[in-house]
Amino acid sequence: MFRYYNANQNDRHIADCVIRALSVLTDRTWRDVYDELTDLAGDVGMMFDRVEFVEDYLDDRYPRECHYAKTVSEFAREYPYGRYAVTMNGHITAIIDGVIIDTFDCSDRIVRCAWQII
Repeated sequence: MFRYYNANQNDRHIADCVIRALSVLTDRTWRDVYDELTDLAGDVGMMFDRVEFVEDYLDDRYPRECHYAKTVSEFAREYPYGRYAVTMNGHITAIIDGVIIDTFDCSDRIVRCAWQII
């Protein structure tokens, strides 16, 4: 199941999937997540939307599982409870209690890895 959600404070549709996903998963505002990621990325000299940065950020905080052969919708059905940050090629989304929460339905994309947000 998919539910539309855009945490962007100006309701813009831009390449801010990292901020949107973390915002809804951690119950923080778009601006709070943006500020945190900007500061951390500046400290390591990297853009916060780089795969390496996102994976390191998530690995430092949450347990990771990789699922290279299933779709986002299959993952959501297999994990009907909990909060997950799910990456795929060029995107990250939030899944909460089996619902994909994003600005578009990415359910047919192939999962790369998932982190349970505790």
